[in-house]
Amino acid sequence: MSNEVRLRPVHDDDLSAFFAHEQDPQASWMAAFVAKDPADRAAFDAHWARIRADERIVNRTVTVDGEVVGRVAAFPVGDRTEVSYWIDSARWGRGHATAALAALLRELPQRPVYARAAKDNAASLAVLRKCGFVVVGEDSGYAAARHAEIEEYLLELPAGAADQRGD
Repeated sequence: MSNEVRLRPVHDDDLSAFFAHEQDPQASWMAAFVAKDPADRAAFDAHWARIRADERIVNRTVTVDGEVVGRVAAFPVGDRTEVSYWIDSARWGRGHATAALAALLRELPQRPVYARAAKDNAASLAVLRKCGFVVVGEDSGYAAARHAEIEEYLLELPAGAADQRGD
């Protein structure tokens, strides 16, 4: 086994793995901002049909040795591009999120790029910092996974950060 992280376009067969990943209560708690009802497969499928049809959104499946271990995406929010990622919690701590995000960033020509993370999600904040993101602000919002308003950091990968992406 090479343990090499690879990105590829999302296939229909990947959605079952993505759905299964979202059923993990610990992962949902860490992500915080999840679907209102993560167990609603119809809503999940409708969401994925919508985002896969949007040409402005870059969705990639993350694989390791051919196994689907997560996903990574870049999407418009107003006039900004934001990124997000989800790695199967059974694979946490192996550098997969960092490698996947770095690979996605190499695909994106635009800078700056933005991200958000719950203030208490130290692992996600570490991934973002390793990829060159810096905290540029704070916000709060209702986190469905926690049934509460939580605080989050707003992060930016600034223009000129290519050297931090492995280019």
